[in-house]
Amino acid sequence: MSNMGGVFLHLKFCIFVTGNNVQNGVTLYLLKSVDQSLLSATKERIDFLPHYDTLVKSGMYEYYASEGHNPLPFALAELIDNSLSATARNTGIRSIQIKLLFDDAQGKPAVAVIDNGRGMTSKHLNNWAVYSLSKFTRQGDFESDHSGYVRPPAVPRSLNSDISYFGVGGKQAVFFVGQSARMISKPADSQDVHELLLSKEDFEKKEKNKEAIYSGYIRNRKPLDSSHITSDDERFLYNLIMEEKDKKSFTAVVITGVQPDHMQYLKNYFNPWTRQLFKAQVEGEGIVEGIIRLKDDDDDDDECFIIEKGARGKRPIFECFWNGRLIPYTSVEDFDWCAPPKKRGLAPVECYNRISGALFTNDKFQVSTNKLTFMDLELKLKDKNTLFTRVFNGQEQRIKIDREFALWLKDCHEKYDKQIKFTHFKGTIARTDLLSKRMQSPWATYSAIEWDGKTYRAGQLVKTIKTLPLFHGSIMTFFLYGDHDGDVYATGGEMQIALEPQALYGETKIVPISKLDRSAADKAVKKYIEDEMARLPDRLSVTWPEGDELLPNETKLAGTPVGALRIEILNKKGEPMQKLPGTSHGGSKKLLVELKVTLHSPAGNKEIISHISQHGGKWPYWFKKMENIHKLGSYTLKLQVVLNESNADTYAGRPLPSKIFKFNVVEGKAEKFSVGLPEPPFRVGVPFSIPLDLQDEFGHASQLPPDIKPVLEASGLTLQYEEISTGPRCVIKGLTAKGHVNNYQGKVGRKAANLCMNSAGPPRQLKVKPDSEVLKIENGTAFPFQVEVLDEAGNITAQPKLIVHCKFLGAPNLPVYAVDCSNAGSNILTGPVVHVQNIKKDQILKAKFEIPSCKDVPTVEKTIKVLPSTHVARLQVFSVEGQKAIQIKHQDEINWVAGDIMHNLIFQMYDEAEREIIITPALAEKIKVNWTPKINREQLVQGRLPDVKVPTSVKDARYFLISFLDDHVSLESAFTVRPLPDEPKHIKCKIKGPNTLQMGEELQSEIDVMVTDQYGNHIQTLMSSCVNSLGISGNGLDKSNLKTTWQESTQTICVKGINFNPGPPGTKELCFAWREFSDFLRINLIPGPPAKLVLVDWPELEEPISVINGKELQKPLIVQLCDQWDNPSPEANVKISLMKAMFLNFNMKTEYFFTLKASYNKSTLDCPIIKLNVLPDPEKPVRLNVKYDRDVAFAAGSTFPDFMVSVISEDDNIIKNINPVRMSMKMWEGQSSGTRLPNVSNWKTSNHPIIKEVLIYYVVSLFLKIVIDVVPNEPLQLLPESLPHTPAVSNVCAVASRTLVKDLCLNIMDEFKNHTGYDLNGKIIARIKSSIEDDTEIPLFHGKVSTIEFPFNRGAAEIENLVLAENSPGRDSTEYVLVFEPDLPALRRPLKPFCLSFMFYNDFKKQQQMATLTIQRDQLTQSIRAYRNVFVASNQLVTEMKCQVQEAETREFHLKNELKKHQIDISQTNTLQFVESLIKQKMSEQEGIRKQSRRTCTFANYAKSNQDVLGKIAHLAQIEDNEAARVISWHLASDMDCVVTLTTTAARRIFDETHGQQQVLPLDSIYKKTLPDWNRNCFRLVGNPVFARNLLTFPEHTEHCQIVFGMLLGDTIIVDNLDAANHYRKEVVKITHCPTLLTREGDRIRSNGKFGGLQNKAPPVDKLRGMVFGAPLPHLYHNLAVQIGGYTS
Repeated sequence: MSNMGGVFLHLKFCIFVTGNNVQNGVTLYLLKSVDQSLLSATKERIDFLPHYDTLVKSGMYEYYASEGHNPLPFALAELIDNSLSATARNTGIRSIQIKLLFDDAQGKPAVAVIDNGRGMTSKHLNNWAVYSLSKFTRQGDFESDHSGYVRPPAVPRSLNSDISYFGVGGKQAVFFVGQSARMISKPADSQDVHELLLSKEDFEKKEKNKEAIYSGYIRNRKPLDSSHITSDDERFLYNLIMEEKDKKSFTAVVITGVQPDHMQYLKNYFNPWTRQLFKAQVEGEGIVEGIIRLKDDDDDDDECFIIEKGARGKRPIFECFWNGRLIPYTSVEDFDWCAPPKKRGLAPVECYNRISGALFTNDKFQVSTNKLTFMDLELKLKDKNTLFTRVFNGQEQRIKIDREFALWLKDCHEKYDKQIKFTHFKGTIARTDLLSKRMQSPWATYSAIEWDGKTYRAGQLVKTIKTLPLFHGSIMTFFLYGDHDGDVYATGGEMQIALEPQALYGETKIVPISKLDRSAADKAVKKYIEDEMARLPDRLSVTWPEGDELLPNETKLAGTPVGALRIEILNKKGEPMQKLPGTSHGGSKKLLVELKVTLHSPAGNKEIISHISQHGGKWPYWFKKMENIHKLGSYTLKLQVVLNESNADTYAGRPLPSKIFKFNVVEGKAEKFSVGLPEPPFRVGVPFSIPLDLQDEFGHASQLPPDIKPVLEASGLTLQYEEISTGPRCVIKGLTAKGHVNNYQGKVGRKAANLCMNSAGPPRQLKVKPDSEVLKIENGTAFPFQVEVLDEAGNITAQPKLIVHCKFLGAPNLPVYAVDCSNAGSNILTGPVVHVQNIKKDQILKAKFEIPSCKDVPTVEKTIKVLPSTHVARLQVFSVEGQKAIQIKHQDEINWVAGDIMHNLIFQMYDEAEREIIITPALAEKIKVNWTPKINREQLVQGRLPDVKVPTSVKDARYFLISFLDDHVSLESAFTVRPLPDEPKHIKCKIKGPNTLQMGEELQSEIDVMVTDQYGNHIQTLMSSCVNSLGISGNGLDKSNLKTTWQESTQTICVKGINFNPGPPGTKELCFAWREFSDFLRINLIPGPPAKLVLVDWPELEEPISVINGKELQKPLIVQLCDQWDNPSPEANVKISLMKAMFLNFNMKTEYFFTLKASYNKSTLDCPIIKLNVLPDPEKPVRLNVKYDRDVAFAAGSTFPDFMVSVISEDDNIIKNINPVRMSMKMWEGQSSGTRLPNVSNWKTSNHPIIKEVLIYYVVSLFLKIVIDVVPNEPLQLLPESLPHTPAVSNVCAVASRTLVKDLCLNIMDEFKNHTGYDLNGKIIARIKSSIEDDTEIPLFHGKVSTIEFPFNRGAAEIENLVLAENSPGRDSTEYVLVFEPDLPALRRPLKPFCLSFMFYNDFKKQQQMATLTIQRDQLTQSIRAYRNVFVASNQLVTEMKCQVQEAETREFHLKNELKKHQIDISQTNTLQFVESLIKQKMSEQEGIRKQSRRTCTFANYAKSNQDVLGKIAHLAQIEDNEAARVISWHLASDMDCVVTLTTTAARRIFDETHGQQQVLPLDSIYKKTLPDWNRNCFRLVGNPVFARNLLTFPEHTEHCQIVFGMLLGDTIIVDNLDAANHYRKEVVKITHCPTLLTREGDRIRSNGKFGGLQNKAPPVDKLRGMVFGAPLPHLYHNLAVQIGGYTS
């Protein structure tokens, strides 16, 4: 500021700083006043930080968004509210414009709201930019230029246009409509325009750059300044800125980035989005004023007219207004006092259904910020404290509202409701057109009503009101709901009218009678119908834009072009049209113009040109210039309007417009000529003629132009002619030669004619005898003449070569007599018989005698009278066409359509007098034909010839001969039939060479395309321009190098450059289309050379694949050899190896790297690397964790403690849900720490038995071994290691006989015979006791002692050599007991002694015998124990085998019953050989049935690359019925090629692989709740109706296929024929919607009832090109499979 110095010291400035600080580089403008004009555009920095109300009231949007409506009109209404407020103070016109700027040439779409209000200053713009800054909160920094808000006075039930109530509406509106808002405004007192731009893109950019988001600039510029507009997307702003001229004030809200759905709504629904008293006081200052009314019959407000409650549904009575503005998303259903009463009231219930009203509130009620929804209105109104008053004549009255309302409604009904009299009762019906079943019946029908003194009858023309659109038509019947009978009065009712004119509409409507326009006059209705009829096409307007106009009956030269033609279809109003008006056909049936040029010839009419043109919207009906009309004859050019699709030339029984031009084509100007042969002889001075044939450029005979003269030349002679005759055949007449005669030659034009001229001889006269002037001769006889050659003196003269000729004149084919008079000058002149053809009566002939070599000799003429003969003289053949017989002349060549039959050939025979000869059987026998050996003689007698079959090949020209031979004449009549190609019917494509194409290369073979007729005859009349009509298409066809050339020599089209885009290989079908004909070629597209290896159906290779240790991969590792486009390659000579590259160990997992290696043609292929994470198996048990009390002592015989067993998996976690049955414990004897090893025993843990004879055990549970030391239990008894045999002793001298125990070891054992007491010492006392108590004779031990002591150490005592005393006392043969008693001081309780029985004998011999017997007894006892165990095991085995035998017998009985059902001879089934042969026989029969030909789908299936691909729809189902298969396949033709997948991922992969050309259908995207029930049956009516889906069988994936075909077919039904289908539909629609109907004859009735036409007729199976469902295997095949299974069992 200090640098300003004193330059402007004499001026006064107002310095206004826009910010807190002025930074360096910022320009400071010094203005005299705020509204001073600027020298250039400036920028003013502003801040628009959001107000705190943004957080407080932002939740209101949730209510508005949940309504489900399109709020776009209300967003625009918000902006219009602002404009209404801005223009409220205008003294002149208030202008508010909404501009839709959707012209792409002017930039991106935009919407502008422009008004001529007071405008906005920069401060106003700043306030507007602040969110939630309302008129109530503008304080402090937000103070506006016009501070001090004052609420405007309330106007009841009127719009309060004061804006900024909430401060959010404008921002919400603009950003709902688009992405950017440009505010352009100019206040009335300012010379500048203020412009503010807010955009979502700018906010995002600032946020990204971490700048202040809620800050920006207001551009202050001059009006009309558009220099700141630089983007092409906003070119429309130039025009808007130019409109600022001469505007004092304005505001424009320009919204860009309009949402696409908003654009469509604004474009297509313009009309909808441009259109849309009691008093209550609630708590506080909230006041609601309302109006309620009853709709009567004459009310024009249709919005509230409800006939019945069902029609209104949930529609509320009251609309709600806030400050006079409609709040669209809030309405009040009703109040208790105006709801329909449950009991009968003062007025009918239907009056309550005709109530409507409106509620007007002040601003004390809360609404959403966008003013679309009330927050609490209905709750407050229905509060019990709300007071209702009635306003009557401006005064409020406290009333009882429910009573007062009922009286008011009764009064309205009695005074204003008008009744209708229904007359001419017809009957009672049920109306199926109503959705509510309750309202479908009963309905009384009438044919007339009386209303307000007027009578309306059926058939009367009427007009409706308050319908959209208005209907004009004739009354069909009247409906009145209720069970009525006869005339009745009512206030409601409906009528059915037939819309007129029926040619346009052809439908009926049912409307309420109240919508009948009673003021409409019949003339007005008829005039409307006539005006509507005038909309139908009436005539054609033809213009010739390029000249070459064709005038009626004009004659044109051959080859003259005609056209081009520009046609318009006009109605009676002269308006052009392209579619039929009306709604009976959807309002969009197109009109086409058909052009046909027909040549009229004697052979019949032939259509040579036929084209159809359609209107393109921007171009009219147009036909190109026709230059191929060169055949001579009469022509007709016809222009005919036809309907699209059907090509019908009539509509609604009226012919569509047409126009006919008749013209003739004559030969053109002569362009070439040829010279005919002159007639000899040639004599000097004798005139002769030369014929000339003139032709135009098309070979037509033409006339010589008058300005062309012939030039004649001859060697050595002078040629002159007299005249030239004009006409189609030009003849130079009177040509004479003068000069010396010496064999000269002359020529004319380009063709030479040799003229030999010699000198004449001396003969001058010729005399013929007889001299009579008239000679009679019978036809067929010869006549002799006497001739003499005379000189000038009359003497006979002769000279060499003097030949006299007699020519008979007067009839054709007469003989010529000749005789040589060179020698004598005279001779007898005779010759062949004179036979005059076709002589009918006496015919006079002239016999002219002359000497050809002597022209100077005058000729002599005689009159010959020839009498006709009575023999057969003439045979004539005719072809009869209708009533006309055309003669076929001898040697005629007849052109006939190939393959046709020439019928109605007749013949007639005449004599020479033309008298017809009656054909007798004798004459018929003499008639022969050469085209058939069998002739029906009866037909020949009738004059009929056999039919002639025209060959089907144009190369086969046939010669047909009819001959008659008798004694007098031999007659022949022959003709040649040359077949002509028929109309084009097919095209044939032939490939020259192999049809295999490798991907990425062009097909080396050429393809020839020829046009043929129905018999394959090559049509040779095509032009090279026909190449333009050839279209080639194919799936994936690359047309960039495609070339088509015309081969004139072969009349074929050559196609080169066939190539396909990279994609799936397989058979590619090329479609060649020429005009409406087509042919197909299959190209075998094979993959390119191998380039890489691909894992099939394998996840992404970047991330390693997790696999459980010891488990297989979830999917097999399938490697596919592919080309560079990922197509599987069939190359077999590629070796693939899988190698482990490396592995890494981690915690609980190991990562492996595998690589694939392969090479082809010495080049390494691209191979993937596979990463695998080997994870521990959480379900694989690797060890057991057993917990038990390890401190407890395992005493023999005690109970084991509880074992807590946990199964541990590889990941060191406990496996849960282990089946206890699978847990077992096996125990066996291990190595003891002692010196002895006890025997082994097994034991399971299920019931914990007592362990008895175990010292040390290993307990194994699954995979865990536990070593347990089992200690002996308490000492209980004294036992040896093994029981000794029972001793038998005696008292003899021998020590061995007296020995009781030789060596015995006694041990202390517990209860279970386990060794114990190792810590005990003492002694064992042995003594003998008797088994008899009182026995005193007890044997003594050696030494005569009764007891012996043995030492007991460490739990054991060794008893050795215990013998009896010699001669010891004792009873003979008595059993004594040897008792060993332990004496152990350390043991607290006594042990059981060990007792050993022995036998005592006094006799030595007896003792020895008893000893032997005792040993045998002991052995037998052991054997008995062993056998007893074997017997128990055997019994268990036998019992088990008996159970198995019983089960086998039951199975055998069941199988025999099954075999009986299949009629199998059970008597021989036990013979194995017979069963095997029978199985082979049945399997052979089954294989034969499988190989039988049946209907198959030849359409290529999609390769199933993974299990998520089910295949194409054509291969998923099979149908047994041939006719049903044809019609269902045709019905689903557009879906047969679709590939069905289980997942969207698989579908997307196929979509990408085929570049979007393959249809796909993922099952996971189908809404399954609407699928039909497969178990439901259809209505049983005539025609055998059945659901089409029930005829399908699925080889696999039944559940998935039912989903697919349930969606595609739905409830489609198949019946026998069209009549049955129509009958079925008429019955079904009476109660419900009828689905699509198909017939086994190939017809289809759509669900909307439409049938007929080619689009609703199934073609033959061969026309489906293999795209048909296959047939399943026969039932016999499955029966044989069941029988084979029975035999095998």
